[in-house]
Amino acid sequence: MSEYRIEHDSMGDVQVPANAYYGAQTQRAVQNFPISGWTLPRELIHALGLVKYAAGVANRDLGKLTQTGKSRLNDEHVSAMLQAAREVAAGRFDDEFPIDVFQTGSGTSSNMNANEVISNRAIELLGGSRFEGAKPVHPNDHVNMGQSTNDIFPTAIHVAAGMEIRKRLIPALQRFQKVLSDKAAAWDKIVKIGRTHLADATPIRLGQEFSGFARQLELSVARAENAIQPILELAVGGTAVGTGINTHPDFARRVCEVLAAETDIPFREAINHFEANAQRDGLVECHSQLRTIAVTLFNVANSIRWLGSGPRCGFYEIQLPDRQPGSSIMPGKVNPVMCESLMQVAARVLGNDQCIAFSGATGGQFQLNIMMPVMGQTTLESIDLLTNATTAFIDFCAADIEPNITACESSVERSLSMVTSLNPLIGYEKAAALAKEAFHTGKTIRELCIEQNVLPEAQLKEALDPFRMTEPHA
Repeated sequence: MSEYRIEHDSMGDVQVPANAYYGAQTQRAVQNFPISGWTLPRELIHALGLVKYAAGVANRDLGKLTQTGKSRLNDEHVSAMLQAAREVAAGRFDDEFPIDVFQTGSGTSSNMNANEVISNRAIELLGGSRFEGAKPVHPNDHVNMGQSTNDIFPTAIHVAAGMEIRKRLIPALQRFQKVLSDKAAAWDKIVKIGRTHLADATPIRLGQEFSGFARQLELSVARAENAIQPILELAVGGTAVGTGINTHPDFARRVCEVLAAETDIPFREAINHFEANAQRDGLVECHSQLRTIAVTLFNVANSIRWLGSGPRCGFYEIQLPDRQPGSSIMPGKVNPVMCESLMQVAARVLGNDQCIAFSGATGGQFQLNIMMPVMGQTTLESIDLLTNATTAFIDFCAADIEPNITACESSVERSLSMVTSLNPLIGYEKAAALAKEAFHTGKTIRELCIEQNVLPEAQLKEALDPFRMTEPHA
């Protein structure tokens, strides 16, 4: 068998790899965009398949696919087309999507890639030859019926992002929140010194500190849920410029109903198709929530990294699990590698947000945004990185963190900020003088107070009780 077969499109003949399910337009794009080697994310491929399935169902139910005329299909053809779209959605044909992300800005090449694969697979299911002859299930006339890349590609991006946030990112963040909450509860009685400006502050309980981290993750879960809201409106039905040319008035609503049922996400038709076709503001807003989640994860990982610093010359108030040797020259050194990994992911997502914002601001002119493939790829990369890094951090670090009770408690008594609890009893000026004297003499606040008989013994003991300092008192 020849290495290539000849496929035809409106520009003429094209040599296509002999066994490929895609056709001429996909091959032209492969040749035109030898840019990065980054192909469309598999999640976006699957979403394209699902959108094509939903469009096929809508056109079937509206009688468009089986009506009289040149484009008429019988029920067997329609079923084959729908099955083929299902198979793309299930990931069976991921390798048949070879086009670079940095392609035509509307995503036309990838939309036609999906149309060609579904068409040829449907023909194969019908027992025909996908290699030669007419296309009884045509990529444009049938698979793309009532559609334009300009409304279908952004629809697929929204569907892919919504699904990945719902099924992967939110569960990972919820799991992280639970791990931190469990640590907070278990360590509630461990008193340590607080820090502001990286300087000694008043006592705090290790559990309280971790409860703050847990609340950050609880808010991150809410932000991930909020990230789905601005991408619920789908552009499908606007076709080329938002007018809905060549599509049925009920098509968009029906497609959205199928997608909502398939994903359990309440996708709905865009209120204004001219906005939905032309702008990607919803995707910009979605990613801004991902950016905030990245900020939180960086902060939590970095704080945990600081708390685990040492083991002899740092804080070492918590013990991080040893994952791997930390140095090629210093024997026995172990580093907080999982913290560093999560922090790098957060940095990448922050950079991705700049790409998304720039693409949203500059890419949408008149009736189309022409930066959609990179916006889709970047958004899905951020979701994937955040999910994977959070999961790895839980499994290989957070779940196995242990408190160093000795280190926590040893610094409390030596802190100059212990004097803060004396403010209501002796006044700020006298308390400040005690702190300065303690620093210069090397004595503790308690020792100076006893020497100078600042307060009666019982009152001083109560005032300088570290645990009491970790809660408000009347």
